[in-house]
Amino acid sequence: MSRIYNFSAGPAVLPEEVLAEAAEEMLDYRGCGMSVMEMSHRSSAFDTIINEAQADIRDLMGIPENYHVLFIQGGATTQFAMIPMNLMQNKVADYIVSGSWSKKAYKEAQLFGKANLLASSEDKTFSYVPDVHSIKVSDDADYVYICQNETIYGTLYHELPDTNGKPLVADVSSCFLSEPVDVEKYGVIYGGVQKNVGPAGMAIVIIRKDLVREDLLFPTPIMLRYDTYTKNNSMYNTPPCYTIYICGKVFKWLKAQGGLEAMRERNVSKANLLYDFLDSSKLFKSTVDPKDRSIMNIPFVTGSAELDAEFIAAAKAAGMENLKGHRSVGGMRASIYNAMPRAGVEKLVEFMEDFEKKHA
Repeated sequence: MSRIYNFSAGPAVLPEEVLAEAAEEMLDYRGCGMSVMEMSHRSSAFDTIINEAQADIRDLMGIPENYHVLFIQGGATTQFAMIPMNLMQNKVADYIVSGSWSKKAYKEAQLFGKANLLASSEDKTFSYVPDVHSIKVSDDADYVYICQNETIYGTLYHELPDTNGKPLVADVSSCFLSEPVDVEKYGVIYGGVQKNVGPAGMAIVIIRKDLVREDLLFPTPIMLRYDTYTKNNSMYNTPPCYTIYICGKVFKWLKAQGGLEAMRERNVSKANLLYDFLDSSKLFKSTVDPKDRSIMNIPFVTGSAELDAEFIAAAKAAGMENLKGHRSVGGMRASIYNAMPRAGVEKLVEFMEDFEKKHA
C-alpha cells in the first residue's frame, strides 16, 4: 500500500525512516528480545533511550546547562495549568492572545491568579500576531506567556516580545524544532510532541533551573510539579516510554538532516512554494497577514463553503489527507511539518492549480 501525503495538524506526519526503523525494532529492540512497548522504564535499555533523547535535543537546540529538559505526560494542554501552578508567586501573569491555544491558556491561568490580557488579535479572527512593540509588561507579573505558532490560524511570532526581564513562557507545539531558537530568551519553552516531533500523549518542557521551585504557592499534586520531574529524570512514575523512544529517533533524524538550520531552509522553501501560489491565485486565498505567516500551518479558503468541501474531497481522492481546516474556522489547512517532503507540497500546489482551472 502506498503512503498518502498527510497534511494533518496533529497527530501528524513522521519521517518514514523513523517509522521503518521502529517497525524493524517492534518485536525485538536491539537484541533484548522485547519491544520498547514492553520493557521496564527502570531497565538499562530504556535508561539509554531517555538519556540519549535528552542529549540529542540539547545538542539540536543548543540548550544551556542551566535549563532542564523534561518529558511530561498530558500534552501541551496540561501545561496550561502547570505553568501558573508552578511559576506564580505574585499570583499575576501577563498573556498575549493570538489564537485558540493562547486563549485557552489565558483562561486556565485565571483559575490561579490574575491573568492580564496584554494584547489580543481576536478582533480580526486571529489573522495576525499582536504588535509586540506596543505591549507594557506588568511590574508584578511572574511571567509573560505566548503561543509562538498558532496551529489553527497559521500565525507565527517572527519577533519575540520584550518582557522587561520577566520570564517568557512560550508554547511552541506546532513549530517545535522547525528552525533554530535562542533558548536563553525564554524562561520556559514547551510543546506537545504530536505535531512535529512524535506520537501524541506527551509534552517536552525546557525550563530554566531557577524557575523550578519547591515552595509553591498552591497545593499542587505531585505529578503537576516540575520539581517532581527534575528530581527523577522525568521518571517519577512510568513515563510514556514509546513516545520518548520515537521522539529520540526523530531527534537523530533531524541531526542527520543537518540540524535546525537545514530544517529552517527546507521549511521556508516549502512554505514559500504554497504561499506564492496562494498570493497569485484568483480562487484560493490565504487568511493570514503576510508578515505573521507560519511556515508550519497554512490555512486557506476559496470563499465558498461548498467549493471548500469539494476541494477537500477531491484532494483526498488524489492521495492528500487531512486538508480540512479546524472545525472552529472551516476552510482548508495544510500542515507542512519537518517530515512533510517538498514533493507533497508540490503535489498540493499542482492539484490546486488544476482545481482552479476547472472552476474558473
